[in-house]
Amino acid sequence: MRKRTVFGIAAGTAAAGAATLAYASLIERNMFTLRRYDVPVLALDAEPMRILHLSDMHMTPGQRRKQDWVASLAATDPDLVIVTGDNLAHPDAVPGAIRALQPLLDYPGAFVFGSNDYRGPVWKNPFSYFFPDREYRQGVELPAEELREVLAGAGWVDLNNARTTVKAGGRLVELVGVDDPHVERDDYALVAGGASADVDLRLGLTHSPEPFILDAMAADGFDLLLAGHTHGGQVRVPFAGALVTNCDLPRTMARGLFRWPGSDAWLHVSAGIGTHPTAPVRFACPPEASVLTLVPR
Repeated sequence: MRKRTVFGIAAGTAAAGAATLAYASLIERNMFTLRRYDVPVLALDAEPMRILHLSDMHMTPGQRRKQDWVASLAATDPDLVIVTGDNLAHPDAVPGAIRALQPLLDYPGAFVFGSNDYRGPVWKNPFSYFFPDREYRQGVELPAEELREVLAGAGWVDLNNARTTVKAGGRLVELVGVDDPHVERDDYALVAGGASADVDLRLGLTHSPEPFILDAMAADGFDLLLAGHTHGGQVRVPFAGALVTNCDLPRTMARGLFRWPGSDAWLHVSAGIGTHPTAPVRFACPPEASVLTLVPR
């Protein structure tokens, strides 16, 4: 009788594990979710302004469901579209990424890249994410320059270690961004300096939300900082949240809207739309994009 009980427990545990894996890999990773936040960063007499924040598509060929969902976000009628990197995950992914983004290219936009826009994914042990000092490995070269040419050619601002102003929603917006600090492509010193007082809004962009970058942008007076990279943890434990962020950001800030500590700046971290192709699962962390409605302070 005891052997049967132990066998039954083991079989039940295995079945539950298989069911959880099936749910995470087949169902939740395709449960695309639009999140909405109000962010109090505008002047007292300002009309609201909408920013659509996209990140981490990790596009591979044939992902039509993901492409269609991203394309449908044009219906949110944003004043400004912000993309914070890791759009690609395959050498042939640019057509799919552009198909997804095409309807949004009619709106003002800006972008930075992530490490997976430049180099493809490689298989890694998922438990290695618990060891921040692990050796970082990169795969095949990806057509980042092809993607950059299309986005910039459509009028979107390339903010990889750059700074500029744009007109969006009838407002003058100052933008600063860095290339991905996760692979040491950032050069904030090149674009650092106090934000302008003569604009309506100041935005800072980075793929990986490394605190040293966020601290510098906040100290320079940027109102809202936008990042991705974390996938919200990708696998979250109920009541505990994200187990890792794959950067130095605290786990409690793996996704969502926060006041950046020690500053007047706000931070929005997107949990992202895709998954790493070698770990195509999400649990308690559905893929997402966000509409940030900026309102008076």
